[in-house]
Amino acid sequence: MLPPPKAAIPQNTLAFETEPLVKPTGFREYDARWLFGKELNLMGVQALGLGLGTLIRELGVQPEIVVAHDFRSYSASIKLALVNGLMAAGMRVHDVGMGVTPMAYFAQFALDVPCVAMVTASHNENGWTGVKMGAARPLTFGPDEMSRLKEIVLGAAFDPRPGGAYEFVQNFAERYMADLANRPKLKRKLKVVSACGNGTAGVFSPKVLERVGCEVVPLDCELDWTFPNYNPNTEDLKMLHALRDEVLRTKADVGLAFDGDGDRCGVVDDEGEEIFADKVGVMLARDLSAQHGGGTFVVDVKSTGLFLTDPVLKGNGARADYWKTGHSYIKRRVAELGALAGFEKSGHFFFNPPVGRGYDDGLISAIAVCDMLDRNPGRKMSDLRKALPRTWGSPTMSPHCADEKKYGIVEKVVQHFEAAQKKGEQVAGQPIRDLVTVNGVRVTVEDGTWGLVRASSNKPELVVVVESPASEARMREMFAAVDAVLRTHPEVGEYNQKI
Repeated sequence: MLPPPKAAIPQNTLAFETEPLVKPTGFREYDARWLFGKELNLMGVQALGLGLGTLIRELGVQPEIVVAHDFRSYSASIKLALVNGLMAAGMRVHDVGMGVTPMAYFAQFALDVPCVAMVTASHNENGWTGVKMGAARPLTFGPDEMSRLKEIVLGAAFDPRPGGAYEFVQNFAERYMADLANRPKLKRKLKVVSACGNGTAGVFSPKVLERVGCEVVPLDCELDWTFPNYNPNTEDLKMLHALRDEVLRTKADVGLAFDGDGDRCGVVDDEGEEIFADKVGVMLARDLSAQHGGGTFVVDVKSTGLFLTDPVLKGNGARADYWKTGHSYIKRRVAELGALAGFEKSGHFFFNPPVGRGYDDGLISAIAVCDMLDRNPGRKMSDLRKALPRTWGSPTMSPHCADEKKYGIVEKVVQHFEAAQKKGEQVAGQPIRDLVTVNGVRVTVEDGTWGLVRASSNKPELVVVVESPASEARMREMFAAVDAVLRTHPEVGEYNQKI
């Protein structure tokens, strides 16, 4: 039996090789993330696997699980340590090899396996690792399951069982790509730039897009876990600017960016304009609601207000449901409501049948964008962007804030704006129209300009987003107002990027 994990163990010691290291803050709201070596060691990964297997049995789910790993120098070893722990819990493990996260989700359906554990740090910088987990396809764990897993692992409340087994599933990546391409080819010949930041998606996206009928211009699709050009993050402006430059150089119809584990897609139009994911969601909602006679669309609180106010969506009979930010939250809400699709500003998109199976897959999102262009043969991506009502919005900005401090800081920010509303104080020069506090605080003033502050669920950061339907100046005024509140807390550091 493994002993209870420790929160810190010096490296290059006997203890580091013989005792589990699992820093408690690595258990997030809907997945797990650690700095490998500093916050988690291989013994700790085994403890995580044993704890996950224990939780799966506790949930009454068949003890059978799909595992996969992303392309980083240490991911395969972490996956195998996880497998050791899962097998010690009596789990039957189906290893589909290296792949993107949605390949692991697809394997749950293709292999008829209820559970999944994907070893990935997603878009996080090198040094990070983590696991995305689920026990009820197409859903992934939320706060309840993650809290219980944390209790089991940190308390060493393991339930070892005999009967564990391991099977490596050969050539599964090809099976996944064949499923994505099993559809009619595009009628319109589209030139597409596929940017992957040298991450795992580079193995998949050029091949799949070619098979559905695109002319593909690959950009940084060669695997290189050092990420020499930029981090594979579809919200990172460095990645989007590199994509923009290549779209303009090659005169492509659209640029598509994929994050480190391939479950998100970013879009640049034919004029080189980066289109934030929530605006892409509005475009896709317009297209899908026209095809399916309305439909419900779930969106997160970071997203544009156009989902409620766009006249085309209203005319198509579309309905919007704003929900908590986070891929597990939106995915679960899409399933609960039987929504046609769900859109998160970070780029996680969820399509129910007939488009998808309910999980987030950057390639399915990319194909949906291509289908939308295919159904509008006389219009460019820039035309579809310009057809939206004008708003001025920021990227997702992330000032540093320690995991141990960030939720307390956000609670104080919520209290600040609640007190301001109660006193009738103005924010950015106008009265507060409403506050949404389901996930941090989204403060909207009289002219519809709004700002959001919440805690990041997977990094030691806060999340700040602002938008205005009035002007860029009003957007900047809202950012200044929100930032002024954050600057009263010295624990809040500098932004990764600003408007």
